[in-house]
Amino acid sequence: MLEKFANIFRIPDLRKRVFFTLGLLAIYRLGAFIPTPGINAEALSRFFNANSGSALGLADLFTGGNLRRLTIFALGIMPYITASIIFQLLTVIYEPLAKLQKEGELGRRKITQWTRYVTVLLGVIQSFAIALALSGQSMTTISRGLFVPLCVITLTAGTAFIMWLGEQITERGVGNGMSLLIFTGIVVGLPRGIMDIYGKAHDQTWGPLTPLVLVALIAGMIAVVAFIVFVERSERRIPVQYAKRIVGRKMMGGQSTHLPLRVNSGGVMPVIFASSILSAPLLFANMSFFGSAKLNETTFLGPILRNLAPGEPWYVLIYMAAIVFFAYFYISIVFRPDDIADNMRKYGGFIPGIRPGRRTSDFINDVLTRITLVGAIYLIIISIIPTMLMSGIHFNHLWLIGSFFDRLPPVFTNGFGFNFYFGGTSLLIVVGVAMDTVQQIESQLIMRHYEGFSPKSGRIRGRRSW
Repeated sequence: MLEKFANIFRIPDLRKRVFFTLGLLAIYRLGAFIPTPGINAEALSRFFNANSGSALGLADLFTGGNLRRLTIFALGIMPYITASIIFQLLTVIYEPLAKLQKEGELGRRKITQWTRYVTVLLGVIQSFAIALALSGQSMTTISRGLFVPLCVITLTAGTAFIMWLGEQITERGVGNGMSLLIFTGIVVGLPRGIMDIYGKAHDQTWGPLTPLVLVALIAGMIAVVAFIVFVERSERRIPVQYAKRIVGRKMMGGQSTHLPLRVNSGGVMPVIFASSILSAPLLFANMSFFGSAKLNETTFLGPILRNLAPGEPWYVLIYMAAIVFFAYFYISIVFRPDDIADNMRKYGGFIPGIRPGRRTSDFINDVLTRITLVGAIYLIIISIIPTMLMSGIHFNHLWLIGSFFDRLPPVFTNGFGFNFYFGGTSLLIVVGVAMDTVQQIESQLIMRHYEGFSPKSGRIRGRRSW
């Protein structure tokens, strides 16, 4: 394995790409220590500690702790993700934009340019809202008239710079730049999560059951990682037969192959999209964040937004529905059965027992529909089950039946109180992005006639058929 790992640095181009990626990730982490001018870091930290279980914790996860310290990268990559969601939705419902996307590289560049503009616009809006909220509290050290423009300029510039870093990593580095930035933000928080678990073990938080709880936690994390790897490599293989045909004086075709359809073709993107959408009410749900604009039970939006906080039953239900929606939405964009069926017919390919053309397209679409549902359920399990075990779901807040859950032990509604970094969403993103990056590195090795990381084949083994 060490010899195969050393092959990465024997290839000049691949070595350059790896070092380029690591360098830009280091620059991204450097920005995590540059605070926004005029912020009272201690007061902001106390506020986040008091609201760690709210949607602020989710937003802070994707920024790698930058929001907690309000650094120049406090907005993180979320404005870009939101802008990407907007344009991907528009390409489905707005015909001129869909035609522009089909024009090839020129059309995609135009859409990318518009996505950048919308990202900057969202950055301005979000930073302005944050500046107004913070300036109304005792969290700034300068006057409101000076802090608001400084905060807007700083955070918006930081968002644009992060967007540029991600695009440069994707184009000139290794892996998907945006995913790697989120991956880095999560990984750097793992030591803090480990220290939190160590502190709970040292203080005997769970009494005599503390050793048993720690063993169960470690075993559960290993099981979740193994389950993620198993499903991410699983695929449904559709057999494809190519008819023999004569091209010039040569006989072409006649071989049997298969069409691989991944169980989770969307990867971590449905989870990231769903989390991004549900973090939108963040500034409204945290009542103390707005000072005079507090939400209470007498307002219309107050109860609604509080029910959308992480751990609330309505939040969990909408989160599950959003994951299913984005799983199907994402696969509809990246996978087009009609194009696959047309290409198979052009080259003399067919699925045994299925007529070429429309019937083949319908068959592929039916298979995709079924396995995408399996993939969406898998994403829900990975995202929700650890949350139930660690922070719990507040079923006691439900109307009429909530009193029944109040009679149960607190772990059913409050969980065990583990650190947020060990949640299923973070593990899914870390494992998924790591696997995708390793696969890209391995493809570069194989393309240059080097052996990959797998012991027997030239690619990562283990994509089992479902």
